Amino acid sequence: MSQALLAGLARTTRPHTALRRFLALDAVVTGANGVAYAAASRPLGELLGIDADLLFELGLFLSVFAAGVAWLASRPQPPAPAVKLVVDANLLWAALSLVALLTRLEPTTAGLVWTPLQAVTVAGFAVLQWTALRAVSR
Repeated sequence: MSQALLAGLARTTRPHTALRRFLALDAVVTGANGVAYAAASRPLGELLGIDADLLFELGLFLSVFAAGVAWLASRPQPPAPAVKLVVDANLLWAALSLVALLTRLEPTTAGLVWTPLQAVTVAGFAVLQWTALRAVSR
């Protein structure tokens, strides 16, 4: 994601707007991953070297999680405890992705690239959301 896009999303005179935008972006990306994992778990599993049943279950989880994040993004002032929960969940997802890569998964080359890439992306969402939440709290 380019810095220009992030700067554009964050640029606002209303403190909650940047937070809501970062939550919405997270919901869109997470929802797209969730739908893809659930709908195409077999071919994606083969491509990434990850069990198709695991991808399907992760896809269902991510779809539900994305719906919750989208709901938060739709609130005029997302409640701080709920945003903190999303930040914590994103950080946990990123960490567990890397742990699974090192200890449990036997990915293909594509999986070796994809898993850390999505972990870094999700951790980035957490940082953006936390930073925006802190700005709202000032």
